[in-house]
Amino acid sequence: MATREERDKYRSVLEDAGQVQWRYDNPPDFNSVNQLFEEGQTKVWPEGSLEETVQNAIKSWEMEFSHKIRLQDFKTINPEKFKLFVNGREGLSAEETLRLGSYNALLKNSLPEEFQYYKPEEESFESSHDAFRSALPRGFAWEILSVYSGPPVIAFKFRHWGYFEGTFKGHAPTGEMVQFLGLGVLKVDESLRAEEIEIYYDPGELFGGLLKGPPISETKTTDSGDNTAEKQSCPFTH
Repeated sequence: MATREERDKYRSVLEDAGQVQWRYDNPPDFNSVNQLFEEGQTKVWPEGSLEETVQNAIKSWEMEFSHKIRLQDFKTINPEKFKLFVNGREGLSAEETLRLGSYNALLKNSLPEEFQYYKPEEESFESSHDAFRSALPRGFAWEILSVYSGPPVIAFKFRHWGYFEGTFKGHAPTGEMVQFLGLGVLKVDESLRAEEIEIYYDPGELFGGLLKGPPISETKTTDSGDNTAEKQSCPFTH
């Protein structure tokens, strides 16, 4: 069994768990996604560098919103001031972000109704995480590509990637990498806790990869056991 040090090498806040109430009863295990990250990262930052510090801070922030259920247990944010802004939309408070879940908070979009293959307003915290755990069984790795300014206002470029090896919303897996790039601005307090996070990215980069697989909801099985599925046009893959 992996030690806590091995399991949480990028998320030091797990070392000070205390009396945390975990969403799934126990601290999370990041072995799989850490391996994915180490095998696929394009940048290796020096230990203690600003880039490594920001990279680990964002990993820890995402961990807390995904696995903790009480804001009082959070170490990475200032709960009273925290706001999350995605693609220039109205900011979400810490309470709203925790209720929605990080996927729903980050995937709100203004695409035309017919192109909204994922609708955050119709998803719960659990259903959103189940959908992406199914699609990306090895996890959804995250890395810093560049940091443009230091605290208290940290501007950065990032990459998010995984392998589409499970079903997503009725679409069969392709086994291919899906990824997107984005920009962020992180405002921190004197204790380096996040007060505001702005994220800018194109959701079409992500969904273009997840919708490439043929739909399986109408899969028909022939007498010989062969499966066939209708092709469906995807606006992101043209």
